[in-house]
Amino acid sequence: MICASISMDLLSILSILLSLATLVYSQNFDVTKYGATGDGKSDDSQAFIKAWKDVCGSTSKNPTLIIPEGKTYLLNPIKFEGPCKSAVAVQIGGNIVAPSNSEPVWKETESKRWIAFSNVKGLEVSAKGKLDARGADWWRTCPDMKGCNRPTTLEFGGCSSFRVHGLTSVNSGRNHISISGCNQGTLSSITLIAPNESPNTDGFDIASSENIEILDSNIGTGDDCIAINNYSSYINITGVACGPGHGISVGSLGINGEEAKVEEIHVKNCSFIGTDNGARIKTWQGGKGYASKISFEEIEVTNSSNPIIIDQYYCPHSVCDNQTSAVTISDVTFRGIRGTVRGENAINLHCSEKAACTNILVEDINLNSLVPDKKAYSSCTNAYGRSSRSTPPIECLLKQQLKSFFFWHW
Repeated sequence: MICASISMDLLSILSILLSLATLVYSQNFDVTKYGATGDGKSDDSQAFIKAWKDVCGSTSKNPTLIIPEGKTYLLNPIKFEGPCKSAVAVQIGGNIVAPSNSEPVWKETESKRWIAFSNVKGLEVSAKGKLDARGADWWRTCPDMKGCNRPTTLEFGGCSSFRVHGLTSVNSGRNHISISGCNQGTLSSITLIAPNESPNTDGFDIASSENIEILDSNIGTGDDCIAINNYSSYINITGVACGPGHGISVGSLGINGEEAKVEEIHVKNCSFIGTDNGARIKTWQGGKGYASKISFEEIEVTNSSNPIIIDQYYCPHSVCDNQTSAVTISDVTFRGIRGTVRGENAINLHCSEKAACTNILVEDINLNSLVPDKKAYSSCTNAYGRSSRSTPPIECLLKQQLKSFFFWHW
């Protein structure tokens, strides 16, 4: 009997120790335990902020913010700020909706974003639910963003070593996801949706960031599926289906004479379906700096305009000032791009006379016009490099190759 009693006591002690260990090494923080109702009408922002404060301050291993399934949570503009005491996780089970753009909360904040994660290291976001920014009223009442700030849906600012998986964002007011000042981030299995006519609803907007991966995602929106902006490097995009939208763009760079520094941008195994553009690099006149070491490889194009484009005269307005300086573009590869073109002009390499594009490689291209009885063609100015196995042919690059051949064999 004594031995049995001792054994039971030991089991009790072990059970208590195991429970304590679980609390120390893993803690879940459920927003409904902090007062979130999840009825889609009541403001759940304060409950989320309180839960985040405890998650971020936890010293346990992998503390997790839980947003339960089966509910819809209304959030006003909100920021989840770090640094946190350990790496944290966020599990989005339910749906999250934004307040109407007529709500006073949008006038009370100067923010241009709805949900933000700031200065968090080791963040991991996984999602089954979706973010709905209710952007239709923003597009209608603020189409050109004059006198109003349409909000980005989700912003990562100053984050490092972060991962986002399975997220769905619909009807963004402006960009779906902005990444700024971040390092080492992987975003995979992301779905971003807005109508083709919705203005400025970029899928991903990346700036001042490095070592960012976007993998195996679907983006259909009213602007660039992915825009890679200034001071970004080592950006890898693989397995993205883009359409509708304006393609995957480096830029625009050099606006208002700004200096650009963009390099090591690599896009591979992607598709463009019904897009206005495809693989694009765009810079303003008057800019400075460089964009280099950029590649677009193994791309499928279906019914798209401008599948391959470099534009050093980018001007989305009716009139832009002519300026001589430009962001230099060099070491660019377009390889293995094939499919159908909505019109006839399949390849546009329009580079500055003062800062020509150099070391441009175009090879294994097969683009055909959907216009009956018409062949696709290319246009090319001030671009220097090589071309091989390209349909349509790129005359300016072929002429350069012929000149080089005769020069070396004279």
